[in-house]
Amino acid sequence: MSNILEIKDLVVSYGGIEAVKGIDLSIEEGKIVTLIGANGAGKSTTLKTIAGLVKPKNASILFEGQEILGKTPDQIVSMGITLVPEGRRVFPNLTVKENLRIGAYLRKDNLTEDMDYVYSLFPRLKEREWQLAGTLSGGEQQMLAVGRALMAKPKLIMMDEPSLGLAPLVVKGIFDIIRTINEAGITVLLIEQNANMALKTAHWGYVMETGRITMQGTGMELYENEQIKEAYLGKSK
Repeated sequence: MSNILEIKDLVVSYGGIEAVKGIDLSIEEGKIVTLIGANGAGKSTTLKTIAGLVKPKNASILFEGQEILGKTPDQIVSMGITLVPEGRRVFPNLTVKENLRIGAYLRKDNLTEDMDYVYSLFPRLKEREWQLAGTLSGGEQQMLAVGRALMAKPKLIMMDEPSLGLAPLVVKGIFDIIRTINEAGITVLLIEQNANMALKTAHWGYVMETGRITMQGTGMELYENEQIKEAYLGKSK
């Protein structure tokens, strides 16, 4: 498989502070790739830069071989990249169905099949399709945020902390859905504080520390690495 996304020498500054310090990373088509690291390491900034929400100081970002740097967020979505943001960011005063339709705002084709697919992944959303998103539980709002991103028919879906603040049973369900989405042919780039679940799920992983990539390998290689265990998995020998 070829790489669907390639990032070269990504540098992002906020004022005089470099949040991302010249990283390289690539994502193979059809894989789940995770980016783990402490808060403030530059992970979310990396995702927002790919999505066109943050302008880098320097970079080359190729999606399916095409440079996307300088494109607007809606152009990037139309190319096949969607972002499930940290904190879910659903529209609280709109219904579940309206939130899902917003995910497809760039599309001109029939949405019925994709709406049915989202409801098959998340039957709870079907039950609540006329309910206001702001009245849903945290887990249901996360389902809605993922469903909304899927409505754009992405080739690459990026998820920023999908398990944040959710009960363990709900977290397991979210990761089951991530695997199901991936099995359907969608590439996944995942930022996740729950490094244990992320590394068990991902085909490949990167460790990011203070704006730099410090380690990479298969999910299981990183999961079994003693340094990773001590720093991120809360266990050592």
